[in-house]
Amino acid sequence: MLKEAMKYLVGLGEVKEFLVSGQNFTDKPLHLIEQPTARAFNVRSLSGFVEYLKSNIDQTEQLIIQVEDPRNVVAFSSFNEDKNRDSFIKAHALTPDFTFDRFYDSESFNIKLQSCFVKNDDRDIVLKVVGNIAEENVSTYGDDGVSQSVVAKTGVANVDKVIVPNPVILKPFRTFVEVEQPESEFIFRMKNGPSCALFEADGGSWELKAMKNIKAYLKQALKEEIEAGKFFVIA
Repeated sequence: MLKEAMKYLVGLGEVKEFLVSGQNFTDKPLHLIEQPTARAFNVRSLSGFVEYLKSNIDQTEQLIIQVEDPRNVVAFSSFNEDKNRDSFIKAHALTPDFTFDRFYDSESFNIKLQSCFVKNDDRDIVLKVVGNIAEENVSTYGDDGVSQSVVAKTGVANVDKVIVPNPVILKPFRTFVEVEQPESEFIFRMKNGPSCALFEADGGSWELKAMKNIKAYLKQALKEEIEAGKFFVIA
């Protein structure tokens, strides 16, 4: 009885192979023991990303640098024998919090516009309108479906009907601070309260611009290493 049990246990470790209709099958499921791969650690800036790559601490071969989107860049190796890659480092951009397609009260909107957007002419125009709304007349609006007007202070003691600019060209902080923030069109709307909102109107083309800017930054910062064949940048 014991001898039969031992034979049974030994048999559990044996894998039998069969040829059926030209294909190979086994009588037990098999699991591949894969080669270990490196897990990327995170940094929050492109400068930190570049410093790591230039240090050459971990790399032993050519690395691929992929700009995944406007906020994420990763460096990884080519395939190993199991068709897996080592991920060495990933940069994730820190960007201020601003929600498009959402109405803010005028005070919050004013603060967000100053802290989350690069200064330009249209930003200053919008700030002027929002910051000078006459509180005693905030419910007086005109709207033809495209443009809006609002009663705002035009002097120390004067109020007048002011056209709300639309669309506006703005440059929100939406990618790494080391690169140029792409500008794009936004629909600026106001409603009773008063409250204000910005709606994206470029179909997402800003993302392609941001990724192009990141790629240009990396190619310049790692120019010697790229020319030497150590890195390959894709976006």
